[in-house]
Formats: sequence, structure tokens, C-alpha cells
Amino acid sequence: MDNFLSFLSYSSIHNLNLSPTTITAFSILALIPLLYIYTALTSLTFPTLSSSRILLLIAHPDDEAMFLSPTVTRLTDPALGNHLKILCLSVGNADGIGDIRRKELIQSAKFLGVEREDDVLVVDDQKNLPDDMKVVWNTKDIADLLMRYFAPGMASGGGSGKAKKKVQEASDNKAPEALIDVIITFDKHGVSSHPNHTACHGAALAFIDLLMAGREGWACPVDVYTLTSVSIGRKYGSVVDCLWTILACMFALLTRPRDKGASKSKTVGKARKKEMERRRPKVMLFVAGPAQWWQGIQAMTRAHVSQMRWFRWGWIGLSRYMVINDLRRVVR
Repeated sequence: MDNFLSFLSYSSIHNLNLSPTTITAFSILALIPLLYIYTALTSLTFPTLSSSRILLLIAHPDDEAMFLSPTVTRLTDPALGNHLKILCLSVGNADGIGDIRRKELIQSAKFLGVEREDDVLVVDDQKNLPDDMKVVWNTKDIADLLMRYFAPGMASGGGSGKAKKKVQEASDNKAPEALIDVIITFDKHGVSSHPNHTACHGAALAFIDLLMAGREGWACPVDVYTLTSVSIGRKYGSVVDCLWTILACMFALLTRPRDKGASKSKTVGKARKKEMERRRPKVMLFVAGPAQWWQGIQAMTRAHVSQMRWFRWGWIGLSRYMVINDLRRVVR
């Protein structure tokens, strides 16, 4: 019987009359799932965040699912003890369905692991923050909003003359405080170069500048991580981009972090030393396993129903952002 099966297998392969090129192509295709599984498992060994208060800063409802679902599903793992909030800067009212999209965002967040509805915040300011490719949002206004939401005790005082000087001195002597530890958002290219995405990046940095204004001797309590934008070929490479991404992240982890600016005093020096000691990872890699990948797909197809046009299916099937997220900590 064994001899018969061996003969049958040999005969089947022989009759196919496959060329070496075809055999090589099939071998490469067979390696892709193995590469994906290996990368997903390897990504679990990368440094991550735990016991942290995290803000996911996005521009539109569905950004959390389309671009950042591997990050959200990983960081909301109860074993890590994080508390993740989502702040969406618009209701996505480009088609006049802002109320629907707000509800879809809340449902999507639940699919991705954000259980509490009050952890999903949506800014409804269609005059200043419209969902519009042609409108450039004012990052300083958004930074002010972030200060009110997440650093309410650090707002600058007004006044003039001696009163203003006293406020400034009090500011210098007070350690910066915030209700969050980490901001995760887009990088300066915004993945798709959408001006609303790039505004999220600029606003996060402007928020850090406001938080640290007049407090040079203190370490910043909030780290900003940005989602890496890639070329269009890699963007639509799905799991094929896994190998290149993990190699790039490994190289980044091996290089020494840049430390901009020398210490101006002993106080600043001590603060900088403590800051470097407490620093969170400079690179994070999240590769969604099959279960997390499915969560992201569910968030898109079952929550963001109003957005499921034909090209969204192409994004779900081909985009590497549904599978892979690599985040870099911003060094100021």
C-alpha cells in the first residue's frame, strides 16, 4: 500500500510537469504563512507597554481599525494592565453621517478590546476640525484641547508684570503632570499623507511643548509614539512586509537613542538621567496573530458598516497595517 501511494504521489507530481521557476514560486508562497507566524511570535518578545495610561490620538472614526488595530488589540490585553483611551478629533462628517460614525467608533473599540464606552472620546467641532482633505487643522488649538483634557492642572496663567512673573516662577518649580503616560498617533507623513492625520502628529508634539514650557529641569512625563509610514509597495504588502519590518525594528533597537541637547545645570542633568532610566521602549512592534487579525477585520466589517465600500475590502486584504504596526518613540 505504501509503495502504491508513493508511486501515485510521484506520478501526480511528474504528470504536472512543473518548471523549476514554478516550483520556486510555489515554495516562496508556501513560506509566507510560516514567515507570518514566525514574525507574530517573535513580536511578542519585543518590549511593550504595561501598567500605562495610553491615549490613542486619531483623526477619524475607523482610523483605529484601519491603521492601528494590531496596536490596540495588543495593548488592551488585560495581562499588561494598561488603560487605553481613544481620542478622535472629528466625527467623520464628510458624508453627513457623523452621528452614525461616532456610534460605529464605539462599537469598533469594543471589538478591539476597549470595553468602556467612556474611554472613547470624540470631538465634535465641525467648524475647526472638519473631516476634510482640503482643510489643515490648527495643531496649537488641538494641543490646547489636549492640555484641557489630559493636563488640566498645568495650564499657563494669565496676567502681566509681577503677577505674570510669579506665575512663571511657580511654573518653573512645579513638576509637569498629566493624566496620561503615552500618546500613540500618526507620524509626520500620516500613513496616507492625509492632512488630518499629520495634524495629529503635530498636535501631539505641540502638547508636549506646552506641557514642558518653562520646565526645562524636569523630565517629561508623557512619551509620544508614532506609527511608521512606509512606501506604497510595502503598504499593500500585507504579511509579506513582516520580515523587512522586524529587521528594521531589530536594527533600531540595537542603535543608541539620540539625546538632544546637553544638560544646562546639575538639576537638568539629574532630571535627564532619571528620564533615561525610566524611558519606555524606543521601538515597539505589534504583529497581529490570527485572532487579533480577525478582531481588526470584525471592527471594520461589523462596526464601521457605513464605510464598507468595495475598496475597503482591498484594504482589509492587502494592507500591512491590518497586520503589522511598528511604532517609534519621538525624541525631542
